[in-house]
Amino acid sequence: MPGAATATGAAGDAEPRPGFTLDAFHYGGFYLVQPEASGHRAGMDAMLLAATVPPGARGALADLGAGAGAAVLAAANRLPDLAVTLVERSPVMADCARRTLALVQNAHLAPRLAVLEADVSLHGDSRRAAGLADQAFDFVIMNPPFNPGFDRRTPDPLKAEAHVMETGDLFERWLRTAGAILRPGGQVSVIARPESVAEILAGLGKRFGGAEITPVCPRPGDDAIRMLVTAIKGSRARLSLRDRLLLHDGPGTRFTALMGDLGNGRAAHLRRSPARTGK
Repeated sequence: MPGAATATGAAGDAEPRPGFTLDAFHYGGFYLVQPEASGHRAGMDAMLLAATVPPGARGALADLGAGAGAAVLAAANRLPDLAVTLVERSPVMADCARRTLALVQNAHLAPRLAVLEADVSLHGDSRRAAGLADQAFDFVIMNPPFNPGFDRRTPDPLKAEAHVMETGDLFERWLRTAGAILRPGGQVSVIARPESVAEILAGLGKRFGGAEITPVCPRPGDDAIRMLVTAIKGSRARLSLRDRLLLHDGPGTRFTALMGDLGNGRAAHLRRSPARTGK
C-alpha cells in the first residue's frame, strides 16, 4: 500500500518482539507494531477510514476495534488538533497498540493518543464502566469484523477475531455504541464489504442521518470490494450514493494518484454534505 514499509533499526525499548514487525506508514509519518504472520495487518482499509475524518477536525476521535491503531494514527498524523482513543478488546492487539504508542518514532503523536482495552459491543452502564462515556467524542471510525460466520474460517484465532462476525447483529451493536458516545452532530465512519449495506443502514437507523455511501472498486469495470459509509448523529438529511473510488487505473498494482494521496495522508475523502469539524 502507499507509503507503507517494514522498518528495521532502533526503536527504543518498544522495539517489537520476535513474531512482530515495525512498519512505516505515511512515508515514515508514523510507525506501527503488528503481528508478523498472525492476526490482522493494517493496509488500505485503515488508510481510507482515516481519510473520512474531515480537514481541520479537532476534538476527540474514537476508533472502535482499532487493532494496532493504524487508522487513528493516520488521522492523528494528518490532523494536529485531534485527540484519539484506540478501543480494542483483544489483549494481543491492545498490547501492539500500547507498544506502538511507546515507539520513539511516534513521540510526536503519543501525547494525543490513548488505548482503551474494552469490548465495543458493551451496552449502557457496562459500556460506561469500561471507559466509553456518553457523548464523549466528536468522531467515531470503525472497521468491524465484516466476514459472515459461514465464510471459510481462518485457523488463526487472532485473525478470525478481527475478520469474522461473532453475531448477526454486529453492526447494530457497534453503531449503537457509536451513537451513544458521539456528541450531537458527530460523524461516524464505517468501512465494510458491500453486502453489509443493509445491516449498516439498519444500524444507523434513527440515530444517524445524511448517510453517504462510496463504493471502492479495484479497477474500472470491477465490482466494488469495499464501501465507505459516513453519517451524522441526529441529522435528518437523505442518504446519498457517491461516485466510486478506484484503487488502480491500470493492470498493475500501482495505486491511482488519488488513492496514493488518501493512503498517505495528503488528502481527505470529503463528504458532499460537510460534517462539523468538532468542538
